[in-house]
Amino acid sequence: MKFVDEVSITVKAGDGGNGCMSFRREKFIPKGGPDGGDGGDGGSIYLEADSNLNTLVDYRYTRRFNAKRGENGRGSDCTGAKGEDMVLKVPVGTTVVDAGTQEIIGDLTKEGQRLLVAQGGFHGLGNTRFKSSVNRAPRQTSQGSLGEQRDLKLEMKVLADVGLLGLPNAGKSTLIRAVSAAKPKVADYPFTTMVPNLGVVDVGRLRSFVIADIPGVIEGAAEGAGLGTRFLKHLSRTRLLLHLVDMAPLDQADPVEAVETIVHELGKFSPALTMRERWLVLNKCDQLLEDEQQTILDDVVERLEWDGPVFVISAADRQGTEELAKAVMNWLEERQRRIAEDEDYAAEVATLDQQVEDEARAHLQLLDDRRILRKQGLLKDDADDDDFDDEDDDEDGAEIIYVR
Repeated sequence: MKFVDEVSITVKAGDGGNGCMSFRREKFIPKGGPDGGDGGDGGSIYLEADSNLNTLVDYRYTRRFNAKRGENGRGSDCTGAKGEDMVLKVPVGTTVVDAGTQEIIGDLTKEGQRLLVAQGGFHGLGNTRFKSSVNRAPRQTSQGSLGEQRDLKLEMKVLADVGLLGLPNAGKSTLIRAVSAAKPKVADYPFTTMVPNLGVVDVGRLRSFVIADIPGVIEGAAEGAGLGTRFLKHLSRTRLLLHLVDMAPLDQADPVEAVETIVHELGKFSPALTMRERWLVLNKCDQLLEDEQQTILDDVVERLEWDGPVFVISAADRQGTEELAKAVMNWLEERQRRIAEDEDYAAEVATLDQQVEDEARAHLQLLDDRRILRKQGLLKDDADDDDFDDEDDDEDGAEIIYVR
């Protein structure tokens, strides 16, 4: 199944049914009076979070959704049937944005949470509604109102407590395999991870957290190099970043430069994201002697002036991974406790989270705008090449309209 984390759709709620103009016609009742019924309300459209979904691929080709309109009223004071509401299932962690105004309509972060995105039209009134002491036989009715129509942009962000960050081949997929039951692809070449992977890390009884592995980031990613910054947005909802660095790269690259490259790209994507709690994890220590490990550790800490937590592990041999997982769990629990007890700290965390969300969305919108201009031939910019999935982009293809 293709991983799709952004789609654009159009939703159209059902129109309200029209009111009926009718008069009672029965034998021996010469003055039956008006008996036209009201129409039915149009069906509304809701989005509902479903934990069984992990991609928006269902909306890749079906772009337009129309809810059923309300039935017209009938004689004998019969009210028209209400149009059936339409419920569209989306993954947990989906943000709904109005494509026209870029306004955030809602955020579906809990299983079963529903969001009204298009209100059905109101029913029309039958002529029975207009009878009065001075108008015994009204010939007046009203039409049902139109259902709401909206162009929406759905953005899915994986919900994880911890995010893995690093250059390609730093060992992120190997680490998530070592600490959880997730089995992402692992190989000895870059970009083996093409889509985010989630794993649940079980530390003890009723103690667990979710860890996310995203595709590796390379230099120039903020301008669209490699897989671009599409997947960096999935880190915006994490609470802690684990920055993996290869201690013994085959190309003899400098670990310090690897760290600085990632931080630089993070800053261009979202300056607030660099302010999120980040731990340094030096991986592949099994390929070095203990003296060499300590030498590299001291050099990295000194040159980076690093004052945060540092861990030396070997994800392949699961050396130091258990201690890392326990430290992460303890930090997450302490963070939750502080949020519950310290209002200032809770407000600070909420402000940072919102800032990261806003900056990430603004950056991705800029890339989208430049991408459209480039396709139209109005912008010549080879650096902004974030079209790794253009071959499957069927914006101009046949549109399937789903009517329920």
